[in-house]
Amino acid sequence: MPLNPFSLKNNLETRYIRYLKTLFPISDTELRILFNNELESGTFIRGPFIEIAPPYEKGESIKELIQQGILSELFLDFSEDILPERLYLHQSEAIRKIIVEKKNIVIASGTGSGKTESFLIPIINELFRQNENGLLSDGVRALFLYPMNVLVNDQLERLRKVLRSFPFITFGRYTGETKEFEANALSKYQEIHGLNNIPCENERISREKMRENPPHILLTNYAMLEYLLLRPSENIFLTAIKLSSGNSLFLMKLTYTLERKALKLQCFYEG
Repeated sequence: MPLNPFSLKNNLETRYIRYLKTLFPISDTELRILFNNELESGTFIRGPFIEIAPPYEKGESIKELIQQGILSELFLDFSEDILPERLYLHQSEAIRKIIVEKKNIVIASGTGSGKTESFLIPIINELFRQNENGLLSDGVRALFLYPMNVLVNDQLERLRKVLRSFPFITFGRYTGETKEFEANALSKYQEIHGLNNIPCENERISREKMRENPPHILLTNYAMLEYLLLRPSENIFLTAIKLSSGNSLFLMKLTYTLERKALKLQCFYEG
């Protein structure tokens, strides 16, 4: 069903005005009338405004990158609702720079332009390659760092869909919402997703399981990362044990940066 911008605007305005009237109850009759009249004057919310944006320029397809030997053939197993068949130009350029040229990159693009795929595809490709070469043991290979839990949770839902068919790639969310014990974590998961649903076999949902077998992809936030660096019991995620030299270098540099209270992002990629 198409979105009607005028109905949406009217609905938002009605609900927000009702919220403000509830939030600020005014006992004085005259002031209350003036307040309500101002809210209902019709100028509280402007618009809607329509902006016409040109489509993003198309780049190479997933199949073309596979044929060139840049991506693993396992990417053919992804359906189009998970990964688009043809990438945007900035996505294919980012993938080429990371995988082929071993460059660090910053992706600055608009909402809905597929920034996530620009770094997620190279990470998954590296995990595919390690698995093909028999090098994919337990241990963090990629750290997804976000300022807020809502962004962490959004990316977690994305990984559940992307990695459901690839059980050899493990992932987990480590935030204040993550339960300590597996039984509690499973209960919380089913409370949210339904009693008949269980997590993917490659998702680590509790802290104890992540300590026992650190996931390949770890999602967290800034505050929790600081705890991971300071708590001895959490150091399993950030040691060089079971990690490649590239991961160790990344984590050492990240520790160095945080210790100096600097806001700095450094990315390292080694084949």
